[in-house]
Amino acid sequence: MTTATREEFTFQTEIKQLLNILSHSLYQNREIAVRELISNASDSLNKLRHIQLSEAEYRDDAPLKITLLPDATAKTLTIVDNGVGLTREELIENLGTIAHSGSLDFMKKAAEAKYANHDADSAGSKSDLSLIGQFGVGFYAAFMLADTVEVITRSYREETGWKWTSDGTGQYSIEPVDEAPRGAQIVLHLKEDAIEEFTKEYRLESIIRRYSTFVPHAVYVGEKHVNNQPPIWVEPKSQVTPEQYKSFYQWLTHHANEEPLWHLHLSADSPLQFQSILYCPPVNLELQGFGRLEHGLTLCAKRILVQDDNKDLLPDYLHFVYGLVDSADLPLNVSRETLQDNRLIPKLRKVLTKKVLDYLAELAEEQPATYAKFYEQFGMVLRGGVGVDFENREKIAHLLRLASSHDVTPGATTSLGEYVKRMREDQTQIYYLGGPDLASLLRNPHYETFRDRGLEVLFLTDPVDEFALSHLQEFDGKSLVSIDSADIQLPASAESPSSSTTGEEQGSSSQIAPAGFDRVLEIFRQALGERVQDVRKATRLATSPVCLVNPQGSMSSQLQKVLSQTVKDFNLSRRILEVNPQAPLIGRLAALSSSGTNEDFIADCGLQLYASAMLLDGLVVEPDLTADRMRKLMEEAADNRTVIIT
Repeated sequence: MTTATREEFTFQTEIKQLLNILSHSLYQNREIAVRELISNASDSLNKLRHIQLSEAEYRDDAPLKITLLPDATAKTLTIVDNGVGLTREELIENLGTIAHSGSLDFMKKAAEAKYANHDADSAGSKSDLSLIGQFGVGFYAAFMLADTVEVITRSYREETGWKWTSDGTGQYSIEPVDEAPRGAQIVLHLKEDAIEEFTKEYRLESIIRRYSTFVPHAVYVGEKHVNNQPPIWVEPKSQVTPEQYKSFYQWLTHHANEEPLWHLHLSADSPLQFQSILYCPPVNLELQGFGRLEHGLTLCAKRILVQDDNKDLLPDYLHFVYGLVDSADLPLNVSRETLQDNRLIPKLRKVLTKKVLDYLAELAEEQPATYAKFYEQFGMVLRGGVGVDFENREKIAHLLRLASSHDVTPGATTSLGEYVKRMREDQTQIYYLGGPDLASLLRNPHYETFRDRGLEVLFLTDPVDEFALSHLQEFDGKSLVSIDSADIQLPASAESPSSSTTGEEQGSSSQIAPAGFDRVLEIFRQALGERVQDVRKATRLATSPVCLVNPQGSMSSQLQKVLSQTVKDFNLSRRILEVNPQAPLIGRLAALSSSGTNEDFIADCGLQLYASAMLLDGLVVEPDLTADRMRKLMEEAADNRTVIIT
């Protein structure tokens, strides 16, 4: 029997000040203390497992486990493990100095022993040394919950046990105890305001499920095994079943009976050590009116939860992705505020983003039907990355899917890469046109000459697509240009179908204009005044009388429409009105221009054609004047004004 000799010690550091920092700055809520103590217990079990693998005399049949024993009557919470335990000297060394980390020392010694002992069991690999705690700091989180903390412990190397006691005010005591089991019992004499919460089993179970579900040892509350969700991300992909992936997805998302559209299982050792499983849900709830998804990724450090909604690990345009990231390089004992400044996070973000985009490219190539489902749900979010992620802009551009005149079947799309493969050899631009729907785009006057010349045009019915292409500007060395822009360059090989057999082009840009056409242009120009930048002969129309062209360098009509509806006091750019000399209406107006009495009528026609062209772009200008002018023109038509043509 051991003679009790109680020794008093003073902490090496100013413990009271440090405990205040731990309680109020480093840890933001008191349940973190339970996480830390479970982590330290797991650390102790990992150490013993490694020792038992290499030293046969310390092996036994006792299962390694952690048990939480709440006692409301005694006002205590006890955390028990059957790990390596501590000697008297280790108690002084590890619990007498806040900054000391016994785990780091053990890792160093274990690494040295591994190289010194060539006969050691090969199972004692790096994975066996997955030590969680920075023991000194984590242990003192106990004083967030307790007025007094007792540690009853016995080292696996000794027969004598020891009891460490402190109220955290500057001193601690150590005394020998009889019949202490191997391992450690940390007895928290709870503060009055912590007794009710931390002696309830359901509350402790909730904390364990949140923070310590994936601790690599069984964790019990009383007799109940709580952490029964396996950490499948640490397993080789070949050993994880589809059902396990599905089950883990449902655990992460709380979406029972839902299967993910795809998953991505990642593991890396260099330059960062991390393991991860990422998931894409099957539907985008944002499209169903549920508002923006605000979840982040679950972030762990060696299986211990650090954050359950980290939004910094992936860019905003991938915010729909669910998943877990576990990094061996991430310091566990940090608060959320400290974590945001951790330099590891941007590095993880860069690697994870690249991996996701590479996987999507692979999915698009190998499983186009699955990718089509993905893009239908999440393409709107993904393409937003073109404007914000310059580093990955090209990768995102390859993932875009857009409607095209190549196949106008409803729902059919093409990629920019496929478009480029079909381009004419002398074509230097990728053509696109934005509008409200496919039917109106097919009728748009700007599309006429491209249709007649067999030139493919991308149809953008969603303004987000136009924003993406305007930021992209070029793809594969080809500039992206809206066909309502003055910047259009048609390839020489794209001859108009109306060309003669002699090669003389008969298109509107080269046909002889009827007599009076220049006068019509002048009257239009005077009537429109500052509404337009210029009025000129059309170079791109086949049958329509007029179209509006955006000056070189300005935004497309669709983008201007969107901005005019969302930005207060947005000024539309003045456009160029192009007039088709071969349109029947323009020919009749040219004839009417020979009489000065018809100029007011021609001016009204010019104003109405301008208003109609704006209306085709979804913009209503001067609605009262337009309606009045329409009435006036119909009255004149009813009076057979046009029969005086000479």
